[in-house]
Amino acid sequence: MVLALVAAYFLCFAVLCLFGLHRAHLVIRALVHRAAMRGMSHTIELPPDELPFVTIQLPMYNEATVAARLIAATGEMDYPRDRFEIQVLDDSSDETCTIAEAAVSALQAEGVDVRYLRRPNRVGYKAGALDYGLRTAKGELVAIFDADFVPQPSFLRSVVGNFRDPRVAVVQTRWDHMNRGLNLLTSVQALMLDGHHLVENRVRSAAGFLWNFSGTGGVWRRRAIDDAGGWQHDTITEDLDLSYRAQLRGWRFVYRADVLTPSELPEDMSAFRAQQFRWAKGTVQTARKTIGRVLRSELTWPQKLEAFFHLTPHFAYPLIVGLTVLLLPTVTFMPASSLEDMVFVDLPITVATTGSLALFYGLANVAQGRSLWSALVRLPVLVALNAGLAPNQSRAVWSGLRSMAGEFVRTPKKGNLAGRYWQAAQLPWIEMVLSAVSLTTVVAAFQHGHFFAGPFAALFAAGYGYVAYLVIAEQSARRRAERVSIPVSPPAETVSTMRAA
Repeated sequence: MVLALVAAYFLCFAVLCLFGLHRAHLVIRALVHRAAMRGMSHTIELPPDELPFVTIQLPMYNEATVAARLIAATGEMDYPRDRFEIQVLDDSSDETCTIAEAAVSALQAEGVDVRYLRRPNRVGYKAGALDYGLRTAKGELVAIFDADFVPQPSFLRSVVGNFRDPRVAVVQTRWDHMNRGLNLLTSVQALMLDGHHLVENRVRSAAGFLWNFSGTGGVWRRRAIDDAGGWQHDTITEDLDLSYRAQLRGWRFVYRADVLTPSELPEDMSAFRAQQFRWAKGTVQTARKTIGRVLRSELTWPQKLEAFFHLTPHFAYPLIVGLTVLLLPTVTFMPASSLEDMVFVDLPITVATTGSLALFYGLANVAQGRSLWSALVRLPVLVALNAGLAPNQSRAVWSGLRSMAGEFVRTPKKGNLAGRYWQAAQLPWIEMVLSAVSLTTVVAAFQHGHFFAGPFAALFAAGYGYVAYLVIAEQSARRRAERVSIPVSPPAETVSTMRAA
């Protein structure tokens, strides 16, 4: 039994090391392709008579706190008004409808071509809304912005020139974060997304690997959407699904790290976990749907291998949970025999796993002009947060393996009206238990001479405890607010006030 437990522990650790080595591989690729990555970051100017017509789609569902801000910002595009239209695709069931219609009317009075569209039902969720809008869209290009984004006036002029290449299907811009410095949670989220955008997306685009439109802050060629089979809703990551179908048809994607599209990060743990659950479940669903086609395609084996890692990162989370449970019996029943064993076995493994994370996120910070040190000091918190998310994400992986499609659960936004929307969550019993197990492991590790395992267990304990504490605190605050009947409807602000905000 002891040998079986230890073997299972090392198997989990070995697979997690593979994911770590893959991150190191992306860093090496970034150095190899740095010239190509720099070459992607420039705007191709088009003369006025060559500017393509663009349809801007704004899908939203119960976004009272941010709807007017997005609609107003989109109407301020520095682009000829006879060359773009805006579709507000509103599936809302609350006062968002009134707010959005008022914002649309204000833009129409200014001469902007904007329409407010409602479907008879919410079939297909976001994918269904986007498809519904395409039925009447006039643009050869389609820009998409989620409700928590605020596109810059220069957005369209910055990216449309890339479509001069007829093979280009998508231009994705880099997400910026308006509330990056609000609290520890948003700071670490920003670092995580910087790694995705400034390392993964840039490297994959420059190296010719498959990657994905991020669902917002980008532009599609309408013909590529149609050629790939259109928006489908058998997964809840419709953006990832369509991206792979389009690239397997031979279309090319371009990443523009120099064009920033500001967004709002989830500011509380309950909302963040809901967002991460949806992304993880949808990625697993897309992997089920797509990996077979990728392996049977004419892509090169390096492209297929990179696609595999791209579609399977969330399978690391069940391994983290397994590692947490198995670490205690491993350090208990396998005492460290000597200092040499730790130096030649434990230390290299530790460096291989955490070193790749340091390189990965350090590169992301340096690429945007921030200091390497500012990434390194947040790295322990990032490791702890990933551990704390592991139970939630493991449930998402299991849900994605069991079923396709499912409800698209929106991420609550704060916008200008803090507290308008809440994300319900169950009490984090599993996180609390795993935090206690990890604390016990810390004690056992030092008692048995595992001086490298102890700090890891401490980070895991902190991560599980941090997530559990925030969820409990947020849900308690919600219940207190409901008891004293704090109003949750937005105050009677005018559209012009919200636009100014």
